[in-house]
Amino acid sequence: MSAWAGCLSTQVTVKILKFAPKEIMNSNSINSPPAGVTAKESEGFSKASLGNLIRRPETGSFIGLVCVFVFFSIFGGETFLSVSGFASWLNIAAELGIIALPIGLLMIAGHLDLSIGSVIPASSMTVAIVSGHYGFPLPVGIISALALGLAVGFVNGYLIVRTDLPSFVVTLATLFAVAGLTLGLSVILAGSTSVALKSDPITKMVFGDFIDGKFEVILLWWVAAMLFIGYILGHSKYGNWILALGGDKVSARNAGIPTDKLNIALFMGSGLCAAFVGMCQAILYNSAQVSAGQSFIFNSIIAVVIGGVILTGGYGSVVGIVLGTMTFAIVNQGIYYTGFDANWASLIIGILLLAAVLLNNTFRAMAISHAAPRIKPKAIK
Repeated sequence: MSAWAGCLSTQVTVKILKFAPKEIMNSNSINSPPAGVTAKESEGFSKASLGNLIRRPETGSFIGLVCVFVFFSIFGGETFLSVSGFASWLNIAAELGIIALPIGLLMIAGHLDLSIGSVIPASSMTVAIVSGHYGFPLPVGIISALALGLAVGFVNGYLIVRTDLPSFVVTLATLFAVAGLTLGLSVILAGSTSVALKSDPITKMVFGDFIDGKFEVILLWWVAAMLFIGYILGHSKYGNWILALGGDKVSARNAGIPTDKLNIALFMGSGLCAAFVGMCQAILYNSAQVSAGQSFIFNSIIAVVIGGVILTGGYGSVVGIVLGTMTFAIVNQGIYYTGFDANWASLIIGILLLAAVLLNNTFRAMAISHAAPRIKPKAIK
């Protein structure tokens, strides 16, 4: 019995390390030759380090970003490369990026969250009704909106853990449920599906203003989210847990990872970020509507997939998600600077998505098959 348990523990440990970014991508044991190797073997390690760089999850997304940026720089000209041109797609990327980051973590863990499409307008309407229609202090409205996002995320995670239903089915159900509640309660409480909101100068400056009249302040929140989630996934035990959960849920649970709590926490993080974006939109535009937010569902998934995350889970990086978000935003806005028919933007995004999936599968296969450089052992005399 003890031998069987030891074997299982070893298999679980290997499985977790297989998907851990620090162990596969950044480990000194891979990129640095061990003591006692020859100069020729050391050269082999240098080549292996370059190979590890090429096989990183974000490599494909970086190639895509460069190609897209060069394309629109050529056909968009100086207007696209101007400060206003950068602001147009960076503002889109910031709002989408704050949502894409937790969605990326969920997809790495093997899940999807479609309910964000309803959480965004629900949180916008919450802050607008609480503070705009009823006149409560704006911090009360903000806290209420964020609490709504956390509550929806908790419900999603709890239902998935308890019922073992696919996250697609559960979050699709909550997508429609929250949308119906938002519409019905907005009419009952405010008598309208659109509510005005007036913010004080400090709140406006922090959540819904422009920097230099062009860049939305939410860009700074996006950078903060990058650093925070980047630390979680790349430099904490929770990142290894998330990768292990997406790689093999059963092995992760057997290794002692609290998979149920982790799933619930990931969905609550997704709901919180979606609510944050919805709240910021209400403050920025001084109003809220029940019809906003639906486009974020597929846009966030597209950005994450372009960023190197695979739909089956267990593989991806925060850097890749950020690059994928920027690529999507450039295509989404860059088409207007080229003089081409804007209807072609959807075609470009579709081709880009397919190319990204093919690249991601290629680089993932390379990463798995060459997880560590091989050194021919010396013969023992």
